[in-house]
Amino acid sequence: MSIKTSQDPPRRDIMNDLSWRYATKKFDPTRKIPRQDFAHLLEVLRFSPSSFGLQPWKFVIVQDAALRKKLRPHAWGQSQITDADTLIVFCALKTMDEGHVRNYVDLIATTRGVARESLLDYEKMLVGTLAGKSAESVSHWMKNQVYIALGVFLAECARRKIDACPMEGFDPQKFDEILELPQQGLESVVLCTVGYRAIDDHYAALKKVRFDLDKLIINRL
Repeated sequence: MSIKTSQDPPRRDIMNDLSWRYATKKFDPTRKIPRQDFAHLLEVLRFSPSSFGLQPWKFVIVQDAALRKKLRPHAWGQSQITDADTLIVFCALKTMDEGHVRNYVDLIATTRGVARESLLDYEKMLVGTLAGKSAESVSHWMKNQVYIALGVFLAECARRKIDACPMEGFDPQKFDEILELPQQGLESVVLCTVGYRAIDDHYAALKKVRFDLDKLIINRL
């Protein structure tokens, strides 16, 4: 049994956070996320889990007003693109090559202080796993990984009482072109705008609509 000390942070119920959050439709353009909080959110993205720990992603932070105005028509004209404090474009790598795996294994050795030679079998396994898949399959896998990072990010935004809106309603090809993503070996997968809700966003007061557990859970006990 653990003993609670005065230094322990108060326990939070994630259900309170999930009940509070919603896909914010209208942001207050005058409210900005404190630098410290935003830096924390970026660290949350950095620590998001991924298969094998390979982190097949990058996150493009778009705060420039002119650039966001240019992007907005290619996201169905949704106001979140320009009115939220920040637009984040969640991107997947276009390809996963041996160089990426080698750099990752190098980082493991450096971070954990182990001999690089001790990781050769692990590196060979990673390279072999990727080589055994088609380019289309690897691309699909990497895009799915991006959604893991998005889920972790949304949960932490809710915990910090920072509003967020995940968005698939956009033209990836246009976003890629405007942000020059192909030149960086990236492709956009999903967007997320973050900031603070406008006081007149009526969606904030709507009750959550969720199926009961017996409609969602299949037990094989």
